[in-house]
Amino acid sequence: MRLNRFLAAAGLGSRRHCDELIAAGRVTINGKVCTNFSAQPRARDHVKVDDKLVHAAPALTIMLHKPAGIVSTRKDVHARDTIFDLLPEKFSRLFNIGRLDAQTEGLLLLTNDGELALWLTHPRFKIDKEYEVTLDRLWDPALTPKLLRGILLDGQRAKIAQLRSVSPRRLRVTLRQGINRQIRRMFEAVGYQVKHLVRIRIGNLRLGDLPRGHWRALAMRELRSLQGARSGGPAPEVTRNAP
Repeated sequence: MRLNRFLAAAGLGSRRHCDELIAAGRVTINGKVCTNFSAQPRARDHVKVDDKLVHAAPALTIMLHKPAGIVSTRKDVHARDTIFDLLPEKFSRLFNIGRLDAQTEGLLLLTNDGELALWLTHPRFKIDKEYEVTLDRLWDPALTPKLLRGILLDGQRAKIAQLRSVSPRRLRVTLRQGINRQIRRMFEAVGYQVKHLVRIRIGNLRLGDLPRGHWRALAMRELRSLQGARSGGPAPEVTRNAP
């Protein structure tokens, strides 16, 4: 296993981030700084980052139904509850793939697979993320083309990839970008307030009926589905009910 993959499996982030750790001379193998990206640690080798011993853990990805009022971070300076307060201590080395703002609910993935995290978050891969949006008043369909064409946010053209009505005040919105508070800000720009926002799908994976605040490990079938989409092959949509 190449060194960057070993570090990613130890929960230190994406392979790109692990490459940065290696290049910066922060990684040692058996007491010697290693900047060789092709190095392959053996089972008995001692690998350290910033003088802390690290071990490659088996790949693990879990799904969490994040409730509103919980922040998507490990620690919060305002002492609010975080997603890690909902998880067992044994998952403390996982990192979340992307974020949901504090008041947004729904599907959040946590993993120690840096490659999977990179694929799901890098803009060039354009992974669908679907949300159910509840507005403060009846939706005017005449505004849909404006959101599809895009609105300038933070110097970027923020676009909604797909939009369809579920009811007069509820919409299903698909994004392929990750601009901060994108959905809320786009609807504010056309005169609406988002009253409730839930992410229900990432790629081929759906939230299903997993209760708020609960988590579960992804099944092998679900991981294969994500990996199939990652490699460009066909991948069926996967929905699994909570146990």
